Amino acid sequence: MIISTNSIVSNSEMIKNYKSCREKADGCGKIFILKNNQPDAVLFSVAEYDRLSALIEYMETLDDNEIAAVIDSLPIQGIRKVYSMDRLRDINS
Repeated sequence: MIISTNSIVSNSEMIKNYKSCREKADGCGKIFILKNNQPDAVLFSVAEYDRLSALIEYMETLDDNEIAAVIDSLPIQGIRKVYSMDRLRDINS
């Protein structure tokens, strides 16, 4: 999963600036909230929540073979940058 540094906020920023964090979630689809420099929560926009809920509800109707077929049909990810949590903490500081 690629996480944009624009979509990372601290817990204290979330508490102090909820409105701007909510607007950021609307723009990014979701924001990741760190508490004590550790992943704590994810705030989804309503649109992103609706999209994910529909997918989850659909997947719950499938049997194991159908789920395997869906997984097999997913595209193979290309080479992506991977950041450790320590690196993300450094970026957010």
